[in-house]
Amino acid sequence: MPDAHFSDIITSVDALRQVMGMPSELVVRKQLDRLDTHARRFIALSPFLMVGTSGPDQAGDVSPRGDAPGFVLVLDDNTLLIPERPGNRRTDTLVNILHAGGVGLIFLIPGVEETLRVNGRACIVRDHALLARLQAQGKQPLLAIAVEVRECFFHCAKAFKRSGLWKPDSWPGSTGLASLAQIMMDQVKPTNTTVQELEDQIAESYAKRLY
Repeated sequence: MPDAHFSDIITSVDALRQVMGMPSELVVRKQLDRLDTHARRFIALSPFLMVGTSGPDQAGDVSPRGDAPGFVLVLDDNTLLIPERPGNRRTDTLVNILHAGGVGLIFLIPGVEETLRVNGRACIVRDHALLARLQAQGKQPLLAIAVEVRECFFHCAKAFKRSGLWKPDSWPGSTGLASLAQIMMDQVKPTNTTVQELEDQIAESYAKRLY
């Protein structure tokens, strides 16, 4: 806990509610225990989601997933499948699922300020027939994350309105931001490797190993 830096910390739900108040009946009742028609449609149009998990040390982790709209397969009102495309092989999300099983998802659609939140339990599957349905660019994923939906609700647009996320004229740009290769060079300090060589390796990975 980072509490050593702070003098006034909320430590109970009652204290939290005294500050934040209670949610309205509408906000409470909008939470469903399944995917309805609206949720299914949102998932079908979403090319990007964030997957939140918790590890054995109780440290949280959030990892992105993205592909063409509809890349997440909805099997029924309480089950969806997320393909596990090639990545950096850290498998943080997968390891956390093996340890704890709980997941939180946020689906996004570019230009739409509302998001869809889905919470539930997950497992890692390798059923060939299901993985075949998740094929993309002629390649089938080795694994998929299956999520048993327990909570589902739409989240309002306030965070997106405050951030101006979908408004290009408000974007700060990347001036002064180092490239990933330069960041890796500074942080890892690999031997016998130049920044340009790292740039080339990253570019090759993006070009040849997305699927």
